[in-house]
Amino acid sequence: MQANQPRKKKVNYNSGERLSPWRESLNSIIFGAETRAGKSFDIVLIITIALSVLAVMLSSVEAFYQQFSWLFFYTEWGFTLLFTCEYILRLISVRQPKLYACSFYGIIDLLSILPTYIGLLLPGIKYMLIIRILRLLRIFRIFKLAEYVDEAETLITALKNSSQKILVFLYAVLTLSTVFGSILYVVEGSASGFTSIPKSVYWAIVTLTTVGYGDIAPQTPLGQIIAAAIMIMGYGIIAVPTGIYSAELIKSYRPWQISNEACPNCGKIGHDTDADFCKYCGGSLEQFE
Repeated sequence: MQANQPRKKKVNYNSGERLSPWRESLNSIIFGAETRAGKSFDIVLIITIALSVLAVMLSSVEAFYQQFSWLFFYTEWGFTLLFTCEYILRLISVRQPKLYACSFYGIIDLLSILPTYIGLLLPGIKYMLIIRILRLLRIFRIFKLAEYVDEAETLITALKNSSQKILVFLYAVLTLSTVFGSILYVVEGSASGFTSIPKSVYWAIVTLTTVGYGDIAPQTPLGQIIAAAIMIMGYGIIAVPTGIYSAELIKSYRPWQISNEACPNCGKIGHDTDADFCKYCGGSLEQFE
């Protein structure tokens, strides 16, 4: 009879299970902003991201690209390979890589490297590498500005809470634009540039939002009267979403302090200073020595 084999212990990552020592060290460097090594890593990363964004922008200038196309090619692939290695290390250094990969920063990190690889099939898409500039949001954590992350969450919460009211408002604006555009199409006709209802609706939207490109303008007295009414109405309408959002912003404001440390489980920041568990994934926020 075969001896009973010891059962392998099931690891529960959410319970604060330790990472292996080298993964703990890697996590402290990549996600930590309090240690000297972690802060140095983040500063170098920020500088590298800024240089890569600058390179993408300069490569779109025809005069520069024609003269230094070879340099832009190697620079683009160099930055991409570097960020690819960094992305893989981030996945390795957290307890649950899937949580980090599905997080905001995880998605941005992935999107910042994909365009170069996709560019092998669709060359024009490489300019989407400019999305790397979103990675500079980490500067708030690096320079101990985590409080601003909480303020950003307050803005997002207010926007979510006011989304239904704003959608109703946008529907009303779209309805008014369709009605006024149709009226101007009937009043002005193609002689004044209102050649179709969709084009007239475009004019009504531009006028109602007080943008006023001037590419189309009513010529008849009645059309000008209607246009003047739409312009005046536009000034009143602009204040509506601002008031809705401001009211929700006041309700969503939370004055408490948050921590500057990243969750070792999913890599997200923005936790309360007295929190023991991550509010995003539920993992332990215990900092290992």
